[in-house]
Amino acid sequence: MADHYEVLGVARDASTEEIKKAYRRLARQLHPDVNPGAEASERFKEVTHAYDVLSDPRQREQYDRGGQGGMGGQNFGGFGDIFETFFGGGGQSRGPRSRSERGQDALIRVEVDLQEVVFGTHRDLEVDTAIRCETCNGSCCQPGTSPVTCDICHGSGSIQRAVRSLLGNVMTSSPCGTCRGYGTIIATPCVTCQGQGRVRARRTVPVDIPSGVDTGLRLQMPGSGEAGPAGGANGDLYLEIKVRNHDVFSRNGDDLLCTLEVSMTDAILGTTAHVKALDGDVEVELKPGLQAGEVITVKDRGITKLRGSGRGDLRVGVQVLTPTKLSGRERDLIEQFAKSHKHADPQLSHFQQGLFARLRDRFLG
Repeated sequence: MADHYEVLGVARDASTEEIKKAYRRLARQLHPDVNPGAEASERFKEVTHAYDVLSDPRQREQYDRGGQGGMGGQNFGGFGDIFETFFGGGGQSRGPRSRSERGQDALIRVEVDLQEVVFGTHRDLEVDTAIRCETCNGSCCQPGTSPVTCDICHGSGSIQRAVRSLLGNVMTSSPCGTCRGYGTIIATPCVTCQGQGRVRARRTVPVDIPSGVDTGLRLQMPGSGEAGPAGGANGDLYLEIKVRNHDVFSRNGDDLLCTLEVSMTDAILGTTAHVKALDGDVEVELKPGLQAGEVITVKDRGITKLRGSGRGDLRVGVQVLTPTKLSGRERDLIEQFAKSHKHADPQLSHFQQGLFARLRDRFLG
């Protein structure tokens, strides 16, 4: 005898629900009303017997211990499920289906500037979408009218008929072709929406984009998507964010990064630099003896965090500018300084390409 688990195509530790799904899938293929061949009929009996055994906890336990389980294929308890699958629950209608359905979700890509990311921003987005028909308010009917009961299925949404099978005459149920399973007919459809309960239109969606968003982030706006047919609930609207590159500032998480070009004399003597950040001027203290590649951190002048509270930092990398053109007097002064100042000979170090390569470890460390 074939292994019941192999017959149903499930693992030995399959759950009851997995066994039921496997049985229903095979039953749809092998039931005599669908596949009248002799081979399919025998296969159907085998599948049904396997399901009878494995769907019953007591018989399954006995089978797993090495027993046969069941009564050699004579137990037809599993046909309750085949009735449910093919005949709508033993030949009884499950009721008409609803015209009302949830609307589809929508996706919009929104570009924002880095400056808008610091504190968040507001947008009024123009969206082409489906909205509820104002003429019929989603009922699909011309104002003053309503759906009428289908005179073929009498409101049940399904038609029953007798079919001969291995079990004798059984009642099958199929959707009514006149009302398409709805149980009602719209005799006078709304002329505005053509009986759909919704129309295409452009509408404005106000959006508050929070601070701290980054490229690739998706924001969900429940109920702001397309209106569903026949007054169904709206789907959701998703906003996919793209942050435009900035000429001066870049970001690392919630920190803002930039480079400050400093003259050689300011690096030697020190000074206070006033720089324009994304949210106003910032004072940057340059201590005497400042070295190229140093990173100065200005606390709490970065991006407001998306989750939690507080802001990131502004991290300023220093680039010391060496003058390339000197007057005669300036050169004499530099030479006098060089003679009076003891310094180490030039030393080799690891090669790094460009200022940002030299700053990379300090910026991102």
